[in-house]
Amino acid sequence: MHAPCTFARALAVVALYSLACTAAAQTYPAKPIRVLIGFSAGSEIDTIGRLVAQKMGEGLGQQLVVENRTGAGGTLAAGQVASSAPDGYTLLVNSVSHAAVRDLYQNLPFDTVKDFAGISQLTSAPNVLLVAPSQNIGSAKALIDLAKQKPGQINFGSAGVGSGTHMTLEQLRLATGIQVTHVPYKGVPEVLADTATGRVHTAFAPIGNALGMVKDGRLVPLAVSTATRSPSLPQVPTLDETVAPGLDWDQWYGMFAPAKTPREIVNQLSREVSRALASPDIKERISNRGSVPKPSTPEEFDAFVRAEVAKVGKVIRDGNIRIE
Repeated sequence: MHAPCTFARALAVVALYSLACTAAAQTYPAKPIRVLIGFSAGSEIDTIGRLVAQKMGEGLGQQLVVENRTGAGGTLAAGQVASSAPDGYTLLVNSVSHAAVRDLYQNLPFDTVKDFAGISQLTSAPNVLLVAPSQNIGSAKALIDLAKQKPGQINFGSAGVGSGTHMTLEQLRLATGIQVTHVPYKGVPEVLADTATGRVHTAFAPIGNALGMVKDGRLVPLAVSTATRSPSLPQVPTLDETVAPGLDWDQWYGMFAPAKTPREIVNQLSREVSRALASPDIKERISNRGSVPKPSTPEEFDAFVRAEVAKVGKVIRDGNIRIE
């Protein structure tokens, strides 16, 4: 006699939970939304993330408040989002470095695939290989030749261990066989400043951060990391063309929510990303920074991230990269 009653109660609980989730999704968002970025203010991911977040806020009717929580290759911000309530009020904007951390760090408190729901990719762009004019290095080939002549003596800056700029360096190192000294910084602005003054010989940086310093002559671009040239620097060859056939590195950015966030909310946020990226003012500002808007559905972005985790993980294992 008790079993039917128990089953009925269970059905009632499930129904109430479904109604609650639907009601939450219908009233979402009812308050401001936090967006965590694991890299420093002024970095390209910070700039792109803030542009998109501000535009999304207009469509959602609530402000998206961006917070920079730097450290450990973006894992501090990612960890905080992974452990947040899956209610759509704490989001993450991360880069291709999100795909690297599982193989780079031991004992991560989260899984880069299982603990996040992909919302959408934001943009796609190359990293640029840069030197100061004072280095008198005119091409990527000249730099690689110099590095081979002086193994271990060329300092190579990046935005930090596990960052996309670091992973681009590792791909270049594997492709060319060079031995260089990696100098990790806290973020892109810091590494660009020291590259321009010659404190480090060379560095990779996202194109959006590099363009201004290239145009005013403080940095010389030697190559871009994507398989095709950038319309923003059409005269600059690719690494694939010059010193590393087959190298193709996309410094992508994307938006994530905690796993188990109601699908209605994830889909709503994804639609708002697409609207933001399609707006003429955002498209122009992103294009002026050398990036391409790349909105995607949650399903497309989840599949893309899984593929990137496999791809970048292979680079890390092949390069025997370790966190010191």
